[in-house]
Amino acid sequence: MLSIKEIKAIFDETPVVGLESKINEFINDERSGVIKIVESAKKRIIKHENEIKRLDEMLFFEKKYRPDCKLICGIDEAGRGPFAGPVVAGAVILPVDIIEKLDDPDGMHIEGLNDSKKVNPKRREELYDEIIEKAVAYGVGISSPARIDEINILQATYEAMKRAITDLGTVPDMLLNDAVTIPEVHIRQVGIVKGDARSLSIAAASIIAKVTRDRMMIDYAEVYPEYGFEKNKGYGSAEHIKALKEHGPCPIHRQSFIHSYV
Repeated sequence: MLSIKEIKAIFDETPVVGLESKINEFINDERSGVIKIVESAKKRIIKHENEIKRLDEMLFFEKKYRPDCKLICGIDEAGRGPFAGPVVAGAVILPVDIIEKLDDPDGMHIEGLNDSKKVNPKRREELYDEIIEKAVAYGVGISSPARIDEINILQATYEAMKRAITDLGTVPDMLLNDAVTIPEVHIRQVGIVKGDARSLSIAAASIIAKVTRDRMMIDYAEVYPEYGFEKNKGYGSAEHIKALKEHGPCPIHRQSFIHSYV
């Protein structure tokens, strides 16, 4: 007879799609430790099913436009509100399998993919790597603080988004954008309010944009350590405002955003 430790190892190594057969194999084992392992496996299955349901709900727009559009690209930005640093846009084309075969056990899933604001930093990094690995194409576009001051944050955001689309290396058939319609882009596009929480493609773009920008701000923190960029990422935290008043602005501050403080 297998020990409880050995059974636990078996369950831990079994992917969720294979748990049902393992549960049936050990369902009649009356040892309390095995009962706990089986119950935990049942909870894993339920959690997985709920996650697939959530992901499926976030594919509403992709499924809606999929019959006419082969390559659907999500677009989102990070960094419209901070006092310092660039605005960064992400563009992601997810594989057709993610859209059409979400419920296939052998299909391609990115579990946990969500609006970047709803994902903790460690998980965002993991999702970033998974998105890059599985995406048909992804792109990044950046507009500098100086450019933001020159043309305003909205126009700079549009520029970053256009650069992200160009960076894809392929031309999508449709853009799903987080809330905006990008001017002077001759690709069919749909702006979706709160799109990063409603579209899986936009959520993927939000992860790419957010992780890229956060990494940039951590690098800037080494150059300009006074402002705590590694923690506040350029946003107007109390610590950041205090440092701004004490040290004045640095080269990556947006002058149009900080005139009330300096």
